[in-house]
Amino acid sequence: MMLVSDKNSGQDEAQTELLRKLLGRPPRVLVTKIGLDGHDRGSRIVAGFLRDAGMEVIYTAPWQSIDTVVNQAVEEDVDAVGISSLATDHLLVPKLMNALRDADLHDVVVVVGGIVPDDEIPLLTDAGVMAVFHPGSSREEIISTLSSLITEYRCD
Repeated sequence: MMLVSDKNSGQDEAQTELLRKLLGRPPRVLVTKIGLDGHDRGSRIVAGFLRDAGMEVIYTAPWQSIDTVVNQAVEEDVDAVGISSLATDHLLVPKLMNALRDADLHDVVVVVGGIVPDDEIPLLTDAGVMAVFHPGSSREEIISTLSSLITEYRCD
């Protein structure tokens, strides 16, 4: 993942502040990894980007089960779930999406980041994933996209 300078961090904070006003609290994002992939450097970097922008981040260790992620999403009342994938664990995301719907979390934004072959993106978007970030996605792109999606799906 490419590290980007903080030159636009003021803009990121402004987006988050607007979202904070709309929600009445900081936006909450669960950043996690499902399956057996333990490579979490990218997810830790993204979690830091989101925290620096003023979002409340719930970060989990790798190797989470789908049930655990759904339970955490419910308990933490998250606005978004970010799934990191390096080694084909994104193929589990359609099962996660079904489990989130079964838990009546229809309005929780789900995004995926990491190594996702272009020809597998439709599998994710058809399941309900709203954005896929490849390695090298900028801090600004991640924060802007996530803020826009949370505003659209979580703000009345």
